[in-house]
Amino acid sequence: MKKTTFLTLLIGLLISCSGVKQTQSMLSDGNYDGAINKAVENLKTNKTSKGKQDYIYLLEESFAKAKQRDLSSISMWEKEGNPNNLEKTYNTYLQLQNRQQKIQPLLPLPLLKEGRNAIFPFDDYSSQIIDTKNKLSAYLYENARKLMKNNDKMSYRKAFEDMEYLNEINPGYKDIQKLMDEAHFKGTDFVYVYTKNETNMVIPTRLQSDLLDFSTFGLNDKWTVYHNNKQKEIKYDFAMLVSFRNIAISPEQIKEREFIKEKQVVDGKRPALDANGNQIKDEKGNVVMTDNFKTVRATIYEFKQFKSCQVTAKVDYLDNRTNQLIDTFPLSSEYIFEYIYANYNGDKRACDDNYLQYFGRRSVAFPSNEQMVYDSGEDLKAKLKSIITKNKFRR
Repeated sequence: MKKTTFLTLLIGLLISCSGVKQTQSMLSDGNYDGAINKAVENLKTNKTSKGKQDYIYLLEESFAKAKQRDLSSISMWEKEGNPNNLEKTYNTYLQLQNRQQKIQPLLPLPLLKEGRNAIFPFDDYSSQIIDTKNKLSAYLYENARKLMKNNDKMSYRKAFEDMEYLNEINPGYKDIQKLMDEAHFKGTDFVYVYTKNETNMVIPTRLQSDLLDFSTFGLNDKWTVYHNNKQKEIKYDFAMLVSFRNIAISPEQIKEREFIKEKQVVDGKRPALDANGNQIKDEKGNVVMTDNFKTVRATIYEFKQFKSCQVTAKVDYLDNRTNQLIDTFPLSSEYIFEYIYANYNGDKRACDDNYLQYFGRRSVAFPSNEQMVYDSGEDLKAKLKSIITKNKFRR
Protein backbone atom coordinates (compact mmCIF):
# COMPACT_ATOMS: atom_id res chain seq x y z
CA MET A 1 0.00 0.00 0.00
CA LYS A 2 2.84 2.38 0.92
CA LYS A 3 4.61 1.59 -2.35
CA THR A 4 1.41 2.37 -4.33
CA THR A 5 0.94 5.71 -2.54
CA PHE A 6 4.58 6.67 -3.11
CA LEU A 7 4.37 5.72 -6.81
CA THR A 8 1.20 7.79 -7.24
CA LEU A 9 2.84 10.81 -5.61
CA LEU A 10 5.95 10.38 -7.74
CA ILE A 11 3.92 10.24 -10.97
CA GLY A 12 1.94 13.31 -9.91
CA LEU A 13 5.17 15.19 -9.16
CA LEU A 14 6.66 14.27 -12.55
CA ILE A 15 3.52 15.41 -14.38
CA SER A 16 3.50 18.68 -12.42
CA CYS A 17 7.17 19.34 -13.21
CA SER A 18 6.56 18.65 -16.88
CA GLY A 19 3.61 21.10 -16.94
CA VAL A 20 5.65 23.81 -15.23
CA LYS A 21 8.50 23.37 -17.73
CA GLN A 22 6.07 23.66 -20.65
CA THR A 23 4.63 26.84 -19.17
CA GLN A 24 8.13 28.29 -18.59
CA SER A 25 9.07 27.44 -22.17
CA MET A 26 5.99 29.25 -23.52
CA LEU A 27 6.82 32.29 -21.41
CA SER A 28 10.44 32.31 -22.64
CA ASP A 29 9.29 32.01 -26.26
CA GLY A 30 6.98 35.01 -25.94
CA ASN A 31 3.84 32.84 -26.11
CA TYR A 32 2.35 34.65 -23.14
CA ASP A 33 -1.25 33.65 -23.72
CA GLY A 34 -0.22 30.02 -24.12
CA ALA A 35 1.55 30.23 -20.77
CA ILE A 36 -1.48 31.94 -19.21
CA ASN A 37 -3.85 29.25 -20.50
CA LYS A 38 -1.57 26.48 -19.21
CA ALA A 39 -1.26 28.09 -15.78
CA VAL A 40 -4.99 28.85 -15.49
CA GLU A 41 -5.86 25.26 -16.37
CA ASN A 42 -3.57 23.94 -13.64
CA LEU A 43 -4.83 26.41 -11.04
CA LYS A 44 -8.49 25.47 -11.40
CA THR A 45 -7.99 22.84 -8.69
CA ASN A 46 -5.99 22.99 -5.44
CA LYS A 47 -4.73 26.49 -6.26
CA THR A 48 -3.48 27.03 -2.67
CA SER A 49 -1.29 23.89 -2.58
CA LYS A 50 2.50 24.27 -2.52
CA GLY A 51 2.77 22.31 -5.75
CA LYS A 52 0.88 25.07 -7.60
CA GLN A 53 3.12 27.97 -6.52
CA ASP A 54 5.24 27.91 -9.69
CA TYR A 55 2.13 28.30 -11.81
CA ILE A 56 1.08 31.40 -9.86
CA TYR A 57 4.47 33.06 -10.38
CA LEU A 58 4.40 32.17 -14.08
CA LEU A 59 0.84 33.47 -14.44
CA GLU A 60 1.71 36.76 -12.78
CA GLU A 61 4.73 37.30 -15.02
CA SER A 62 2.98 36.18 -18.23
CA PHE A 63 0.01 38.45 -17.58
CA ALA A 64 2.24 41.49 -16.99
CA LYS A 65 4.28 40.89 -20.13
CA ALA A 66 1.24 40.15 -22.31
CA LYS A 67 -0.49 43.32 -21.12
CA GLN A 68 2.61 45.45 -21.74
CA ARG A 69 3.07 44.00 -25.23
CA ASP A 70 -0.57 44.56 -26.21
CA LEU A 71 -0.76 48.11 -24.91
CA SER A 72 2.52 48.99 -26.70
CA SER A 73 1.14 47.61 -29.96
CA ILE A 74 -2.11 49.56 -29.59
CA SER A 75 -0.17 52.77 -28.85
CA MET A 76 1.92 52.32 -32.00
CA TRP A 77 -1.12 51.60 -34.20
CA GLU A 78 -3.01 54.61 -32.88
CA LYS A 79 -0.01 56.88 -33.53
CA GLU A 80 0.20 55.62 -37.12
CA GLY A 81 -3.43 56.65 -37.70
CA ASN A 82 -3.91 54.00 -40.40
CA PRO A 83 -7.56 52.83 -40.48
CA ASN A 84 -6.34 49.41 -41.60
CA ASN A 85 -5.07 48.95 -38.03
CA LEU A 86 -8.54 49.40 -36.49
CA GLU A 87 -9.38 45.70 -36.66
CA LYS A 88 -6.12 44.75 -34.93
CA THR A 89 -6.67 47.42 -32.29
CA TYR A 90 -10.26 46.27 -31.64
CA ASN A 91 -9.25 42.59 -31.36
CA THR A 92 -6.34 43.43 -29.05
CA TYR A 93 -8.62 45.35 -26.68
CA LEU A 94 -10.92 42.31 -26.65
CA GLN A 95 -7.90 40.13 -25.92
CA LEU A 96 -6.91 42.33 -22.98
CA GLN A 97 -10.44 42.10 -21.57
CA ASN A 98 -10.81 38.34 -22.16
CA ARG A 99 -7.46 37.67 -20.50
CA GLN A 100 -8.64 39.43 -17.33
CA GLN A 101 -11.95 37.55 -17.36
CA LYS A 102 -10.04 34.26 -17.59
CA ILE A 103 -7.98 35.01 -14.47
CA GLN A 104 -10.66 36.80 -12.38
CA PRO A 105 -12.43 33.63 -11.10
CA LEU A 106 -9.14 32.31 -9.66
CA LEU A 107 -8.37 35.34 -7.49
CA PRO A 108 -6.94 35.68 -4.93
CA LEU A 109 -3.85 33.61 -5.68
CA PRO A 110 -1.53 33.51 -2.63
CA LEU A 111 2.25 33.46 -2.94
CA LEU A 112 3.08 31.57 0.24
CA LYS A 113 6.80 32.40 0.56
CA GLU A 114 6.23 36.15 0.10
CA GLY A 115 3.09 36.31 2.22
CA ARG A 116 1.16 38.20 -0.44
CA ASN A 117 -1.33 37.62 -3.24
CA ALA A 118 -0.22 37.66 -6.85
CA ILE A 119 -0.72 41.05 -8.48
CA PHE A 120 -2.85 41.41 -11.60
CA PRO A 121 -3.52 45.10 -12.35
CA PHE A 122 -6.89 44.93 -14.14
CA ASP A 123 -8.28 47.83 -16.21
CA ASP A 124 -11.70 48.60 -17.66
CA TYR A 125 -11.40 48.50 -21.45
CA SER A 126 -15.13 48.80 -22.22
CA SER A 127 -14.89 52.43 -23.44
CA GLN A 128 -11.94 51.66 -25.72
CA ILE A 129 -13.70 48.57 -27.09
CA ILE A 130 -16.90 50.47 -27.89
CA ASP A 131 -15.02 53.43 -29.38
CA THR A 132 -12.80 51.23 -31.55
CA LYS A 133 -15.72 49.06 -32.63
CA ASN A 134 -17.64 52.14 -33.80
CA LYS A 135 -14.64 53.46 -35.74
CA LEU A 136 -14.01 50.01 -37.26
CA SER A 137 -17.69 49.65 -38.19
CA ALA A 138 -17.72 53.00 -39.97
CA TYR A 139 -14.50 52.14 -41.80
CA LEU A 140 -15.73 48.71 -42.92
CA TYR A 141 -19.05 50.15 -44.05
CA GLU A 142 -17.55 52.94 -46.13
CA ASN A 143 -14.85 50.69 -47.55
CA ALA A 144 -17.47 48.12 -48.61
CA ARG A 145 -19.55 50.81 -50.34
CA LYS A 146 -16.44 51.99 -52.23
CA LEU A 147 -15.64 48.44 -53.32
CA MET A 148 -19.18 47.95 -54.63
CA LYS A 149 -18.77 51.00 -56.87
CA ASN A 150 -16.04 49.11 -58.77
CA ASN A 151 -18.85 46.99 -60.22
CA ASP A 152 -16.83 43.77 -60.58
CA LYS A 153 -17.45 40.42 -58.93
CA MET A 154 -14.24 40.19 -56.94
CA SER A 155 -14.88 43.63 -55.42
CA TYR A 156 -18.43 42.62 -54.53
CA ARG A 157 -17.09 39.50 -52.83
CA LYS A 158 -14.52 41.46 -50.85
CA ALA A 159 -17.23 43.97 -49.87
CA PHE A 160 -19.47 41.11 -48.74
CA GLU A 161 -16.70 39.62 -46.56
CA ASP A 162 -16.08 43.02 -44.93
CA MET A 163 -19.79 43.49 -44.26
CA GLU A 164 -20.13 39.93 -43.01
CA TYR A 165 -17.47 40.68 -40.40
CA LEU A 166 -19.10 44.03 -39.63
CA ASN A 167 -22.41 42.27 -39.05
CA GLU A 168 -20.71 39.91 -36.61
CA ILE A 169 -19.21 42.62 -34.42
CA ASN A 170 -22.04 45.15 -34.84
CA PRO A 171 -25.27 43.40 -35.91
CA GLY A 172 -27.88 45.51 -37.69
CA TYR A 173 -25.49 48.37 -38.46
CA LYS A 174 -27.28 50.87 -40.74
CA ASP A 175 -28.56 49.15 -43.93
CA ILE A 176 -25.87 46.45 -43.76
CA GLN A 177 -28.20 43.51 -44.47
CA LYS A 178 -29.54 45.11 -47.64
CA LEU A 179 -26.00 45.86 -48.87
CA MET A 180 -24.87 42.33 -48.03
CA ASP A 181 -27.71 40.84 -50.08
CA GLU A 182 -26.82 43.08 -53.01
CA ALA A 183 -23.08 42.32 -52.80
CA HIS A 184 -23.71 38.59 -52.55
CA PHE A 185 -26.05 38.55 -55.54
CA LYS A 186 -23.74 40.66 -57.70
CA GLY A 187 -20.66 38.72 -56.61
CA THR A 188 -22.17 35.34 -57.49
CA ASP A 189 -21.31 33.49 -60.70
CA PHE A 190 -24.45 32.12 -62.35
CA VAL A 191 -23.95 29.11 -64.62
CA TYR A 192 -26.53 27.99 -67.16
CA VAL A 193 -26.39 24.23 -67.77
CA TYR A 194 -27.97 22.59 -70.80
CA THR A 195 -27.67 19.52 -73.01
CA LYS A 196 -27.29 18.92 -76.72
CA ASN A 197 -28.02 15.69 -78.58
CA GLU A 198 -25.49 15.05 -81.35
CA THR A 199 -26.39 11.36 -81.72
CA ASN A 200 -28.93 9.84 -84.07
CA MET A 201 -30.90 8.43 -81.15
CA VAL A 202 -33.57 9.92 -78.91
CA ILE A 203 -32.25 10.83 -75.47
CA PRO A 204 -34.85 9.98 -72.81
CA THR A 205 -36.36 13.19 -71.46
CA ARG A 206 -36.15 11.92 -67.90
CA LEU A 207 -32.42 11.26 -68.32
CA GLN A 208 -31.82 14.86 -69.37
CA SER A 209 -33.98 16.06 -66.46
CA ASP A 210 -32.13 13.90 -63.95
CA LEU A 211 -28.74 14.85 -65.34
CA LEU A 212 -29.53 18.54 -64.97
CA ASP A 213 -31.24 18.31 -61.60
CA PHE A 214 -28.50 20.11 -59.74
CA SER A 215 -30.53 20.21 -56.55
CA THR A 216 -29.44 16.58 -56.03
CA PHE A 217 -25.80 17.38 -56.77
CA GLY A 218 -25.15 19.69 -53.84
CA LEU A 219 -22.81 21.74 -56.03
CA ASN A 220 -24.02 25.27 -55.38
CA ASP A 221 -21.52 27.06 -53.19
CA LYS A 222 -21.20 30.51 -51.70
CA TRP A 223 -20.27 32.16 -54.99
CA THR A 224 -21.50 29.76 -57.70
CA VAL A 225 -25.08 28.83 -58.59
CA TYR A 226 -26.12 26.41 -61.36
CA HIS A 227 -29.42 26.72 -63.22
CA ASN A 228 -30.91 24.35 -65.77
CA ASN A 229 -33.81 26.71 -66.45
CA LYS A 230 -32.95 30.23 -67.48
CA GLN A 231 -34.33 33.01 -65.33
CA LYS A 232 -35.04 36.33 -67.01
CA GLU A 233 -33.60 38.51 -64.26
CA ILE A 234 -30.29 36.61 -64.22
CA LYS A 235 -27.32 37.49 -66.40
CA TYR A 236 -25.37 34.26 -66.77
CA ASP A 237 -21.61 34.55 -66.51
CA PHE A 238 -20.84 31.02 -67.67
CA ALA A 239 -22.49 28.11 -69.41
CA MET A 240 -21.93 24.41 -69.20
CA LEU A 241 -22.93 22.36 -72.23
CA VAL A 242 -23.28 18.58 -71.96
CA SER A 243 -23.17 17.23 -75.52
CA PHE A 244 -24.17 13.61 -76.14
CA ARG A 245 -21.79 12.44 -78.90
CA ASN A 246 -22.58 8.75 -79.33
CA ILE A 247 -24.78 6.01 -77.91
CA ALA A 248 -23.78 2.43 -78.66
CA ILE A 249 -26.19 -0.34 -77.68
CA SER A 250 -25.24 -3.96 -78.22
CA PRO A 251 -27.66 -6.56 -79.64
CA GLU A 252 -29.59 -8.71 -77.19
CA GLN A 253 -27.54 -11.85 -76.62
CA ILE A 254 -28.13 -15.17 -74.91
CA LYS A 255 -24.90 -17.08 -74.39
CA GLU A 256 -25.11 -20.78 -73.57
CA ARG A 257 -22.52 -23.07 -72.07
CA GLU A 258 -22.39 -26.56 -70.65
CA PHE A 259 -19.91 -27.65 -68.02
CA ILE A 260 -19.41 -30.42 -65.47
CA LYS A 261 -18.83 -29.98 -61.74
CA GLU A 262 -17.49 -32.66 -59.43
CA LYS A 263 -17.13 -32.57 -55.67
CA GLN A 264 -16.47 -34.89 -52.80
CA VAL A 265 -19.31 -34.82 -50.28
CA VAL A 266 -20.02 -36.62 -47.02
CA ASP A 267 -22.39 -39.53 -47.65
CA GLY A 268 -23.07 -41.16 -44.30
CA LYS A 269 -20.60 -42.92 -41.98
CA ARG A 270 -18.32 -45.97 -42.29
CA PRO A 271 -16.00 -47.87 -39.94
CA ALA A 272 -12.50 -46.42 -39.67
CA LEU A 273 -9.80 -48.84 -40.88
CA ASP A 274 -6.15 -49.11 -39.99
CA ALA A 275 -3.28 -49.60 -42.45
CA ASN A 276 -3.99 -53.33 -42.59
CA GLY A 277 -7.67 -52.89 -43.36
CA ASN A 278 -8.87 -53.82 -39.89
CA GLN A 279 -11.59 -51.89 -38.08
CA ILE A 280 -10.36 -49.44 -35.45
CA LYS A 281 -11.99 -49.64 -32.03
CA ASP A 282 -11.91 -47.24 -29.09
CA GLU A 283 -10.92 -48.15 -25.50
CA LYS A 284 -14.45 -49.47 -24.83
CA GLY A 285 -14.34 -51.81 -27.80
CA ASN A 286 -16.72 -49.77 -29.95
CA VAL A 287 -15.98 -49.44 -33.67
CA VAL A 288 -14.79 -45.93 -34.53
CA MET A 289 -16.92 -44.41 -37.28
CA THR A 290 -15.68 -41.83 -39.79
CA ASP A 291 -17.21 -39.77 -42.63
CA ASN A 292 -17.84 -41.63 -45.82
CA PHE A 293 -16.86 -39.41 -48.76
CA LYS A 294 -18.47 -39.81 -52.13
CA THR A 295 -17.68 -38.14 -55.44
CA VAL A 296 -20.80 -36.56 -56.93
CA ARG A 297 -21.18 -35.07 -60.39
CA ALA A 298 -23.53 -32.69 -62.17
CA THR A 299 -23.81 -31.36 -65.69
CA ILE A 300 -24.81 -27.69 -65.69
CA TYR A 301 -26.51 -25.88 -68.56
CA GLU A 302 -26.01 -22.14 -68.14
CA PHE A 303 -27.77 -19.33 -70.04
CA LYS A 304 -26.50 -15.75 -69.77
CA GLN A 305 -28.58 -12.84 -71.08
CA PHE A 306 -26.41 -9.87 -71.98
CA LYS A 307 -26.94 -6.34 -73.31
CA SER A 308 -24.76 -3.26 -72.93
CA CYS A 309 -25.08 0.46 -73.51
CA GLN A 310 -22.24 2.96 -73.77
CA VAL A 311 -22.94 6.68 -73.72
CA THR A 312 -20.19 9.06 -74.82
CA ALA A 313 -20.44 12.79 -74.19
CA LYS A 314 -18.35 15.88 -73.55
CA VAL A 315 -18.68 18.80 -71.19
CA ASP A 316 -17.86 22.30 -72.48
CA TYR A 317 -17.18 25.20 -70.13
CA LEU A 318 -18.15 28.46 -71.86
CA ASP A 319 -17.50 32.06 -70.86
CA ASN A 320 -20.65 34.01 -71.77
CA ARG A 321 -18.87 37.34 -71.31
CA THR A 322 -16.35 36.63 -74.06
CA ASN A 323 -18.23 33.87 -75.94
CA GLN A 324 -15.13 31.71 -75.68
CA LEU A 325 -14.59 28.07 -74.83
CA ILE A 326 -12.79 27.75 -71.47
CA ASP A 327 -12.24 24.00 -71.35
CA THR A 328 -13.61 20.64 -72.50
CA PHE A 329 -13.86 17.40 -70.55
CA PRO A 330 -14.75 13.91 -71.80
CA LEU A 331 -17.70 12.14 -70.20
CA SER A 332 -18.69 8.53 -70.74
CA SER A 333 -20.61 5.77 -69.05
CA GLU A 334 -21.35 2.12 -69.66
CA TYR A 335 -24.31 0.19 -68.34
CA ILE A 336 -24.41 -3.59 -68.59
CA PHE A 337 -27.49 -5.77 -68.24
CA GLU A 338 -26.56 -9.34 -67.34
CA TYR A 339 -28.90 -12.09 -66.15
CA ILE A 340 -27.99 -15.74 -65.55
CA TYR A 341 -30.30 -18.73 -65.25
CA ALA A 342 -29.40 -22.40 -65.31
CA ASN A 343 -30.51 -26.02 -64.83
CA TYR A 344 -28.64 -29.27 -64.24
CA ASN A 345 -28.57 -33.03 -64.56
CA GLY A 346 -27.02 -35.14 -61.85
CA ASP A 347 -26.34 -34.45 -58.19
CA LYS A 348 -27.02 -30.85 -57.14
CA ARG A 349 -24.50 -31.17 -54.30
CA ALA A 350 -21.65 -30.98 -56.84
CA CYS A 351 -22.46 -27.32 -57.48
CA ASP A 352 -20.90 -24.42 -55.61
CA ASP A 353 -23.21 -22.88 -53.02
CA ASN A 354 -23.06 -19.42 -54.63
CA TYR A 355 -24.25 -20.93 -57.92
CA LEU A 356 -27.46 -22.45 -56.55
CA GLN A 357 -29.28 -19.10 -56.90
CA TYR A 358 -29.38 -19.53 -60.69
CA PHE A 359 -31.36 -22.77 -60.60
CA GLY A 360 -35.11 -22.46 -60.88
CA ARG A 361 -34.87 -19.16 -62.73
CA ARG A 362 -36.39 -18.48 -66.13
CA SER A 363 -35.42 -16.01 -68.82
CA VAL A 364 -36.55 -12.38 -68.39
CA ALA A 365 -37.40 -9.65 -70.86
CA PHE A 366 -34.46 -7.53 -72.00
CA PRO A 367 -34.64 -3.82 -71.03
CA SER A 368 -35.53 -1.45 -73.86
CA ASN A 369 -32.90 0.73 -75.50
CA GLU A 370 -34.41 3.80 -73.82
CA GLN A 371 -34.24 2.11 -70.41
CA MET A 372 -30.60 1.13 -71.01
CA VAL A 373 -29.68 4.73 -71.85
CA TYR A 374 -31.56 5.98 -68.79
CA ASP A 375 -29.91 3.41 -66.51
CA SER A 376 -26.51 4.81 -67.49
CA GLY A 377 -27.62 8.14 -65.99
CA GLU A 378 -26.56 7.53 -62.38
CA ASP A 379 -22.99 6.86 -63.44
CA LEU A 380 -23.08 9.88 -65.76
CA LYS A 381 -24.32 12.11 -62.94
CA ALA A 382 -21.54 10.94 -60.62
CA LYS A 383 -18.88 11.59 -63.26
CA LEU A 384 -20.35 14.98 -64.18
CA LYS A 385 -20.36 15.97 -60.50
CA SER A 386 -16.71 14.90 -60.24
CA ILE A 387 -15.79 17.08 -63.24
CA ILE A 388 -17.55 20.13 -61.79
CA THR A 389 -16.09 19.61 -58.32
CA LYS A 390 -12.52 19.33 -59.62
CA ASN A 391 -12.76 22.07 -62.26
CA LYS A 392 -14.13 25.41 -61.13
CA PHE A 393 -15.07 28.12 -63.61
CA ARG A 394 -12.91 30.66 -61.82
CA ARG A 395 -9.39 29.52 -60.93
